[in-house]
Amino acid sequence: MFIIVAYDISTETKTGQRRLRKVAQTCQGVGQRVQNSVFECQLDEVKYLQFVHKLQKLMHREEDNIRLYRLTSISPDMILQLGHGRAIDFTAPLIL
Repeated sequence: MFIIVAYDISTETKTGQRRLRKVAQTCQGVGQRVQNSVFECQLDEVKYLQFVHKLQKLMHREEDNIRLYRLTSISPDMILQLGHGRAIDFTAPLIL
């Protein structure tokens, strides 16, 4: 499934700044950053549940907000990119 992750982590304290870094690192481990606090991920159900569990352990429920949007299907023509950057097709072959 295709997931969009958007988060707002309180950074008013040192522990909040640490949480922000850990949340970003966790998201980078499963997806690609498309904006400062937005990631696109392609995950199966098991990896999705593991990812959600990790985020829940990292966040502070009273101060932080993490939103995950589950999309059943996505194709490059469904993404309108304005400005610099480009959308990456998760279904295309990966060339190293």
